[in-house]
Amino acid sequence: MTTYEVEAVATVVGGHTRVQDDYQGGVESVIRLNEAYPLETLQGIDEFSHLTVTWRFHLAQLEDVQLHARSPRGNSQWPATGTFVHRNHRRPNQLAVSYPRLLGVEGRDLRVTDLDAVDGTPVVDLAPYFQKMGPRGTVRQPAWPGEMLADYWRDAAERPDAGLP
Repeated sequence: MTTYEVEAVATVVGGHTRVQDDYQGGVESVIRLNEAYPLETLQGIDEFSHLTVTWRFHLAQLEDVQLHARSPRGNSQWPATGTFVHRNHRRPNQLAVSYPRLLGVEGRDLRVTDLDAVDGTPVVDLAPYFQKMGPRGTVRQPAWPGEMLADYWRDAAERPDAGLP
């Protein structure tokens, strides 16, 4: 297999302090651009409402990768699906893509909300979200992702154990 080496362009600062499946909404964090990049690399980004952020599940281990079909979240009511049907850290490269809302830009800091990465997460790519580059045509999916993610963007303050670190 061909391998690629990538360096983080930014780091998530603040926001979620632990990995969790649901209640990702309403949490503000900062995407801090690495000092190796000049500030002008962010010029014009404040014109956009949302970002496309590619990040690495840095708290995951290589042993977490599972190359077999399994039910999402271990729930046998949902069908067993293959590794590349899941959107979690059990995929080989342990990468994720998120679309947080951009609240503001202060120097190297991009203030965002609704980023489902945790404090310290390396960001391997960053771009504005272009509506015209989103999916074309009707989006189709089975029922189980909607069921599984019903509480995904609920406000983190509503989480039953919200007071825990």
